[in-house]
Amino acid sequence: MLILASTVKLIAEIALMALLGQGVLGLLAGAKKEHNLFYQILQIIGRPFVVVARFLTPRFVLERHVPLVAFLLLLFVWFAATVMRIQICLEIGVALCK
Repeated sequence: MLILASTVKLIAEIALMALLGQGVLGLLAGAKKEHNLFYQILQIIGRPFVVVARFLTPRFVLERHVPLVAFLLLLFVWFAATVMRIQICLEIGVALCK
């Protein structure tokens, strides 16, 4: 169970960093962001999570807000996985969690 919680937490962290990097780079690059190679790589990493967020959100949510929804959902998943990992570590002993 500890491995599952750690894996979910790690995947959420990677996706959160990709979406955060994509947002910051989008602000810095402006209109030419679609031609930026690093922006495209971050977009590929974050795309599965944005697709899931689009599936979960109602249709009246604007397309430009879906990455923010994905970020917030991933933040919730990360928080839940962190709490789950802490609970497991307290149950089995902190020495076994290292």
